[in-house]
Amino acid sequence: MAFITPQDQKKGGPWEIPSKYAKMENPYAGDTDLIKIGKMLYSKHCKSCHGNKGLGDGPKAKQLETFPGNFATETFQGGTDGEIYYKSIIGRDEMPNYEKKITDDEDRWAIINYLRTLK
Repeated sequence: MAFITPQDQKKGGPWEIPSKYAKMENPYAGDTDLIKIGKMLYSKHCKSCHGNKGLGDGPKAKQLETFPGNFATETFQGGTDGEIYYKSIIGRDEMPNYEKKITDDEDRWAIINYLRTLK
């Protein structure tokens, strides 16, 4: 089973995050109850492409032209919560926009909090 690697991807490249999002503060940072909710939401919305541990090796990843990303990397974890929010909720290319699927702001931040545990 072959997976797309960052070097092989046909779309993507570095993310351009609007400053509005880069500076966005997580009002629920560190909320352990939300981490549990985030894990559940991750399983529902994210795991099929990003994999169980967020390594970009989910079953749908091999069908993509862009590498889904590895959430355990220092580069990803070094981003602000607002940057991760933008990438996860707004999306681009093959990363879908989740603004209409995940409408509750607390649920959105729950996913971000869970992604922070994937180190």
